[in-house]
Amino acid sequence: QVQLVESGGGLVQPGGSLGLSCAASGGTSSSYCMGWFRQAPGKEREFVAAISRLGLRIYYADSVKGRFTISRDNAKNTVYLQMASLKPEDTAVYYCAADPRSSMVQITAGSYDVWGQGTQVTVSS
Repeated sequence: QVQLVESGGGLVQPGGSLGLSCAASGGTSSSYCMGWFRQAPGKEREFVAAISRLGLRIYYADSVKGRFTISRDNAKNTVYLQMASLKPEDTAVYYCAADPRSSMVQITAGSYDVWGQGTQVTVSS
């Protein structure tokens, strides 16, 4: 069973940038579609971005399109989320997740079987 560990969260000012990483172990990341989700206090977990197994298909939530970039390096078993032009409403715990079953990239949390522990991103001045 693959395990996921996120890193890179922290405090950033509005308009700033931050990069998250998700390292996979115990499996081959190229076997999984990967996604990033986030959950703010008192809110449901929401889709942020997802990438297909070989990185050929990418989807973003409308709220982050043009500001966030998802990518993967299968040689390193790592998925990245580069965030720019951050806003206070981007504040949340960010989770990466792996979907080992779907052949198509999924944007619903229920399609993902494996989750990381999450990393806090706080956008505040």
